[in-house]
Amino acid sequence: MEFPRSYNAAVDLVDGNLEAGRAGKIAYIDDAGQYTFGELAERVSRFGNHLLSLGLRMEDRILIAMHDSIDWPVAFLGAIKAGIVPIAVNTLLTPKDYEYMLSDSRAKALLVSEPLLPQFPFLKKLPFLQHVITSPFKDLLKNTKPELAAAPTTSDDPCFWLYSSGSTGMPKGTVHVHSSMRITAELYADGVLGLKESDVIFSAAKFFFAYGLGNSLSFPLAAGATTVLMAERPTPDAVFKRLTEKKPTLFFGVPTLYAGMLASPAFPKKENLDLRLCVSAGEALPPQIAKSFKEKTGVDILDGIGSTEMLHIFLSNRPGDFRHGTTGKPVPGYEVKLVDEQGAEVKQGELGELLIKGPTAANLYWNNRAKSRGTFAGEWTRSGDKYTRDADGYYAYGGRTDDMLKVSGIWVSPAEVEAALVSHEAVLEAAVVGKEDEQKLVKPKAYVVLKPGKQATTEELQNYVKSKLAPYKYPRWIEFATELPKTATGKIQRFKLRG
Repeated sequence: MEFPRSYNAAVDLVDGNLEAGRAGKIAYIDDAGQYTFGELAERVSRFGNHLLSLGLRMEDRILIAMHDSIDWPVAFLGAIKAGIVPIAVNTLLTPKDYEYMLSDSRAKALLVSEPLLPQFPFLKKLPFLQHVITSPFKDLLKNTKPELAAAPTTSDDPCFWLYSSGSTGMPKGTVHVHSSMRITAELYADGVLGLKESDVIFSAAKFFFAYGLGNSLSFPLAAGATTVLMAERPTPDAVFKRLTEKKPTLFFGVPTLYAGMLASPAFPKKENLDLRLCVSAGEALPPQIAKSFKEKTGVDILDGIGSTEMLHIFLSNRPGDFRHGTTGKPVPGYEVKLVDEQGAEVKQGELGELLIKGPTAANLYWNNRAKSRGTFAGEWTRSGDKYTRDADGYYAYGGRTDDMLKVSGIWVSPAEVEAALVSHEAVLEAAVVGKEDEQKLVKPKAYVVLKPGKQATTEELQNYVKSKLAPYKYPRWIEFATELPKTATGKIQRFKLRG
């Protein structure tokens, strides 16, 4: 896509709906009410004016730690329209995490949901922070002007940051430019999902990370669709309530949530749903979850992979062209390749690290030159994920580069062993890590969460895996758990299980 030199993402995504005649159409439905595109546009301008009235200026940074409600897109887009750079952060972090992010980013303002304020006891210690704005901020908007001339940004200007989940270390401030949100909407939402103005979107993934930001902001605003927001955590019951009451046509989840939904006796009947398509990302989707969901609903779950660094999904199954147990094929507009440890492309069927080339790669990690240079290698971005490609061009996930195990001199993918375990009728979730045996040789160890009311023994599960995979891949130890440690985005934190 080509962009004019003068370009502001908020003007494109928000005001573009007014120009298309959608001012009276519902843009967002949150826990408190519903809001038209016209109301959204006015609130965005009012909030941008409020930030400017505080003395904030173009290229200043603000940090957003807010639950999903209409205030979130208003704050995010209001900042962007004013030329101020919003930084979206996870709402489930510790005070230590927030202090690090505010200090690292040198944010001049904090936008925070009132219930989250106790997580910020250190605010007076921060030399750069000048303002704290709490949500809800309905009253705040009454005293600001409803018109705002957009800042003179360009398509290549830094637009917003997303902090990585930090599942393998300190989170990294990932800097994205103004053009990237529109591009993801064109390439994936339109090109793969066929998102239309008539669709109603519901994402269990929250605004604060890349997957949710596309699902609930970039995609529906680009298409003129309606979006359902939910402030609470996405438990199966909370999700069922929105699916049956708000009748979304597209639902975005993660594998662990889909597994929990399927295990719940409250799973709604097919006739109470209006879904036409579902999407999964975050981790590889086990085939049996997709198949069980299709049996219950008649709806396909399209598995894909994206990243904070690439902003959204770049490798995906698609309607009419998907294969269970794979992550599909490259989204048009992106190129991928699989390389070995020396950087040479691997042969078909061999495991290699996934590299991506595409127009939505982040500029850099803020204040982290070494990791920027290690991840952003010219036009290619290193994913840290291992994949194989079959003869038909489908890519299958093989685990993280730092999760791979070498057993008896052969690489073993924890994801492959986990997939075998969760295909057992009694297993809800599984995580596999490496553990040294008496000879200090690394072998697979599994942590298993059983479905409610189901039973299975260690020996039974070990034999089951042996029947599914090469014998050397079976878990030598199995530890049963009530839950697995996860990031707020639903990814299993295997590093916490390695101790």
